[in-house]
Amino acid sequence: MNLAAEVAPATGAASGAWLLLALPALGAAVILLAGRTRARAWGHYLGTATVLGAFVYGLVLFFETTGLDPAARTQEKQLFEWISVGALDIDFALRIDPLSLTFVLLITGVGSLIHIYSIGYMDHEREDRARFFGYLNLFVAAMLLLVLGNGFVTLYFGWEGVGLASYLLIGWYQGKGYAATAAKKAFIMNRVGDVGLALAIFLMFKTMGTTSYTGVFEQIGNQDTATVVAIGLLLLLGACGKSGQFPLQAWLPDAMAGPTPVSALIHAATMVTAGVYLIARSSPLYSLPQAADARLVVMIVGGFTLLIGCIIGCAYDDFKKVLAYSTVSQIGYMMLAVGLGPAGYAFGILHLLTHGFFKAGLFLGAGSVMHGMNDEGDIRRMGGLARKMPVTFVTFTLGYLALIGFPFLSGYFSKDEIIYAAFGEEGWRGWVFGGVALLGALLTAFYMTRLLVLVFLGKPRWKDLKSEDGRDYHPHESPATMTIPMIVLAFGSVGGGFVLAGMLPQWLEPSVGPVLEREGLVSHGMVAVLATVAMVIGAGLAYVLFGRGEQPVERPARVSFPVRAARADLFGNHLNEALFAKPGTWLTRALVYVDYRGVDGLVNGIAAGLGGSSGRLRRTQTGFVRSYALSMLGGSILVIAALLMVRFA
Repeated sequence: MNLAAEVAPATGAASGAWLLLALPALGAAVILLAGRTRARAWGHYLGTATVLGAFVYGLVLFFETTGLDPAARTQEKQLFEWISVGALDIDFALRIDPLSLTFVLLITGVGSLIHIYSIGYMDHEREDRARFFGYLNLFVAAMLLLVLGNGFVTLYFGWEGVGLASYLLIGWYQGKGYAATAAKKAFIMNRVGDVGLALAIFLMFKTMGTTSYTGVFEQIGNQDTATVVAIGLLLLLGACGKSGQFPLQAWLPDAMAGPTPVSALIHAATMVTAGVYLIARSSPLYSLPQAADARLVVMIVGGFTLLIGCIIGCAYDDFKKVLAYSTVSQIGYMMLAVGLGPAGYAFGILHLLTHGFFKAGLFLGAGSVMHGMNDEGDIRRMGGLARKMPVTFVTFTLGYLALIGFPFLSGYFSKDEIIYAAFGEEGWRGWVFGGVALLGALLTAFYMTRLLVLVFLGKPRWKDLKSEDGRDYHPHESPATMTIPMIVLAFGSVGGGFVLAGMLPQWLEPSVGPVLEREGLVSHGMVAVLATVAMVIGAGLAYVLFGRGEQPVERPARVSFPVRAARADLFGNHLNEALFAKPGTWLTRALVYVDYRGVDGLVNGIAAGLGGSSGRLRRTQTGFVRSYALSMLGGSILVIAALLMVRFA
């Protein structure tokens, strides 16, 4: 599949695609350079306006591109010569095609709603609110560069920009130790994945002499199997870092340390989708027969992460961390889909878009609840909030139904397509990956129903409690700046899947190729039935366990081993600690010891020896002439004796 030969110079509105980057980047620069004092009154409005402007321009580009022939929908805009060193020649250029435009609309559309929501959410932090919006603008600009770049180096530039901005936003509450730790953890774990992406780029340049999408996709089919698999696995390592996939998933739940709008932005529309975008963008590589093993590893990573995210989500009591592990799981669905190759690329992106609607709405709903509950995040201390926060309850419930795959809501259309495509794999792969995807649907319904019941239904357990700062709870509905974005996202949760499912595969065809139709082990209709049954079982079981009777405010201390393991993140942090952190600490201490006792010891020992010997020799210099004369006489006698011994020997 050659998707590189149909690239044309940008014309019309596409020739001004640089504005998509310039608007949020300029907003970030103005706000951050103005400082929090001068930008306090207008920084949040400017930050929101720049992203809205980028969204409007993205819509113009989208509608103009839809009017083109599919073969002419891939355009590139050369901006300037960027890097020219020896054989390495890289232009700073943008690629405008269906895949990048899809992400542009998601990033700027959902991102602008999150910006509007943040105006109300951050109202109590007016002193620093402008800086927060500057960081949000920086994040959006970096993410847009990531998806619009015309090559892997430009993508890497945006990739690192997103990493920097996420560090600043996750660690927003720097005065709180856990926030600073979470920011460092996210930054360091992402650097591990970034090493894989960097090595893949180096290998591309070494073997093909180029890093642009056009050049790489034209030549990748001529490379040997080992090279193709190596590049595919290294790209996957980079994707695992950004998208929180096994074994680099541990940073993503801790990223909840930042304000809730940050969680919504990172988890729904931007950073965690970057890994899925990378695999989909590299579809000409992964679709090659030589890349079959790399594609299998992508499916294994996606399927395994899907399950561990679901299992851990079943045991957590922290509102945002349940949603965070839900994101880990849903990104696993997307990775599984793109790992299926031509049968799943479009459906992985479809689920990414529907997930952007309902997960952003769920996170904003969580923020609304916490806003009205003194920033309380423990779902066991809630209950009965549906009457106190009706708008939040309705919008959250619609997002919940979309996530669990309720028939004819957005998640139903995207998740069922992935399950069906997974069952279409040959032999054992179809049963294993299809079964994993189906089991994930059951577990998703379980933990999300548990969350909904404990937060909004049942008796209000918060009435006789106080928050950590000693205040009584007075839950109330959020202001319009927060509820309106939630309502808009709820509409996307309801109808987004239906609208996108019919048009997206054809729209994405110039970027990822046509959908490969194949007979599955289970028919399409049967998949819909099985997925619905799994959803009903999971939701029903959760309601029986948590929706009936009194629920304890404090979580039970004595629980089974599976629950303890889930609460401990299935020992993922312990594994990282044992395999990487502790050996690294031991190695550092050993090197410090060698440096102190060996290198420094040798240098200091020589210096001490010279100093000591010179001190002793200095004592022979008394200043008395008779001593020097006696020394000369003694020396003369020794010389004469030596000469006589030599002569008579």
